[in-house]
Amino acid sequence: MSGLNDVFTGVFTALVTPFGPEGIDFAAFDQLVEEQIAAGVKGLVPVGTTGEAATLSSTEANALVQRTVQIASGRAFVLAGAGSNSTAHAVEAVRACEAAGADGCLVVTPYYNKPSQDGLERHYDAVAASTDLPIVLYSVPGRCGVEIEPDTAKRLFERHDNIVGIKEAGGRAERISELRAACGPNFVIHSGDDGLTLPFLALGAIGVTSVLSNYAPAEMVALVAAWHRGDTSAALALHERIFALARAMFIESNPVPIKQALALRQQMAGTVRAPLAPLRPESLSALIAALEQFAGREA
Repeated sequence: MSGLNDVFTGVFTALVTPFGPEGIDFAAFDQLVEEQIAAGVKGLVPVGTTGEAATLSSTEANALVQRTVQIASGRAFVLAGAGSNSTAHAVEAVRACEAAGADGCLVVTPYYNKPSQDGLERHYDAVAASTDLPIVLYSVPGRCGVEIEPDTAKRLFERHDNIVGIKEAGGRAERISELRAACGPNFVIHSGDDGLTLPFLALGAIGVTSVLSNYAPAEMVALVAAWHRGDTSAALALHERIFALARAMFIESNPVPIKQALALRQQMAGTVRAPLAPLRPESLSALIAALEQFAGREA
């Protein structure tokens, strides 16, 4: 397990999916992935929430995973999104990610169904049994309506060698202590909220699966690296630099703000797929103000 801790220590970027008039803008996607690797991110997460997985066809999702694997070429860990509110579909998605060459899978709790904890266990049992890839659980109750309880995570971790950790996006710092108490120190924990990265690290998380790193990978990498080398003053300074912008990334539903930020920097179109919609004017103004504040502060 120590090897997996090394793999997951650092920043994983929850990649956006750029869209153009003909579908996915692979040229913009390729450039984004190369920039992430050049900045030192440890992992790449295609086809997650930030990648608008819910609106991608299976053909598009597979193409994005394959493309990420091809570009990364061993330079970063590819943790492909493979969640569904159907257990059978989640199993199919995990197998497709494995066939595409992904290094692991991020599997969100089933959304809309609101399963019991027993239902969650059955879901993840089936997913874990379908592959030898490492599986990272993804608990995001604000989107899914259900949270993975620490004892549920413990049972899954003990039962399956390939269930290795969790992306925790419930917005509560005490969850890290609860998960560590239940699962022990070898259970990998990633922050799922950029603004909570530093407090989560202080409580025992080892990294972050980041939205903001699409825009500011170097700063997110530097923050986590500073914490791990024991430079808490530098980590705090970087947290304070990114905090307002991290909060602005959720001024409306993710990934609308992050894609608009990238569009303002002319990296890609800010297009999102329905039912998402462009930022409202007041939200756009707030985002621009946060970007200007971020640009004006020294690291």
